[in-house]
Amino acid sequence: MGEIGSPIVVGYVETAEGRAALDRAIAEASQRGARLIVINSHKGGTSLDRDTAMELDENLDEVHRILHDAGIEHEVRQLVRGVDPAEDLVAVADEVDADLIVIGLRRRSPVGKLILGSNAQQVLLEASCPVLAVKA
Repeated sequence: MGEIGSPIVVGYVETAEGRAALDRAIAEASQRGARLIVINSHKGGTSLDRDTAMELDENLDEVHRILHDAGIEHEVRQLVRGVDPAEDLVAVADEVDADLIVIGLRRRSPVGKLILGSNAQQVLLEASCPVLAVKA
């Protein structure tokens, strides 16, 4: 496959938006020969309750399997640092000198289309690399 390109960072949660972002990030990583860094970020402080943590682990194990089966070099990070997911995505993208951030967006009503979700808007405004927003 040759030399691995700069990483792609993708925000992932177990939702239609998260899955759409992951699917597109896999396609981008495959095309670019890039490493994929999957960020699963939760604002909830510095810890998760046991049941939530177990459910997240199962979801992320599935993500590992999908990426392994797709032949994508990857890393999955579960972050619970008490900051907004947007802050985590931008911080990790800066840390790894990412070429791209991929985020998922949900469909919105006509009024909702005037304003993006706060996390999406924050990523778009603060990222130092291109951001690809994918509709679910």
